[in-house]
Amino acid sequence: MKDRTFFLGWQDTRSRAWYPVGRLDAQPESRRFTFSYTRGAMDAKCDSGFLPLYDFPDFNKVYESEELFPLFRNRVMTSGRRGFQQYLQLLDLGGMEPDPLEIMAVDGGFRATDSYEVFPKISKDESGCFQTRFFLHGWRHANEASQRRLESLNAGENLYVTVELTNPQTTTAVQIQSEDYHVLGWAPRYLVHDLVHAIANAPDLIKAKVIRFNPIPAPSKQRVLIELCGHLPNDYNPMEDDEYLSLSSSLA
Repeated sequence: MKDRTFFLGWQDTRSRAWYPVGRLDAQPESRRFTFSYTRGAMDAKCDSGFLPLYDFPDFNKVYESEELFPLFRNRVMTSGRRGFQQYLQLLDLGGMEPDPLEIMAVDGGFRATDSYEVFPKISKDESGCFQTRFFLHGWRHANEASQRRLESLNAGENLYVTVELTNPQTTTAVQIQSEDYHVLGWAPRYLVHDLVHAIANAPDLIKAKVIRFNPIPAPSKQRVLIELCGHLPNDYNPMEDDEYLSLSSSLA
């Protein structure tokens, strides 16, 4: 099991503003897990009254554990639950024995009872290339023709990735389109900043495709699984802006 870094995102239900508020660094082989708040948590506190989580009451503390914190562990279906194998199929993890981190990297730890989402830190290789997977966002807001087109998607089908500058919710967004130009939905907000840089840097190297289309009765949040890859400049590191910086390190 490799080391991973995840971020905890939070959305204000009133303003719909979205913030990365926490960072999880996981080293499962050495049994070391750490959680710290990010500068994004301070932005959320000032803008929207964000309060520290019950499990992590001190904004400035680094929390350590020998196992995955319950806040994250409880956001992943366990192997003992009914329907676990079907759940893995939805995530394109069937036939494997993935650890909770692998599941969380795809699933996002979404729960209908709160406003949090977990997502992995993007990493690029020595050549600047990166790859990420996510479930299509916002497809229910697409028009009827686009939703009909979505129902006909097949695994392996190529998709277009375009920047939208007039999104009514976020101003800047990243659209996911079919090759026949239907706007199917959007990339997650946490990817937008880095994807815009990747598109501006090397538009010809942005590629996306359908990994899985999960029809009803699959949850709507897990309808279309997409894989996206691209290239970032040598002097640009994804998810390292101020809002992602650990608050404990910035105050040191």
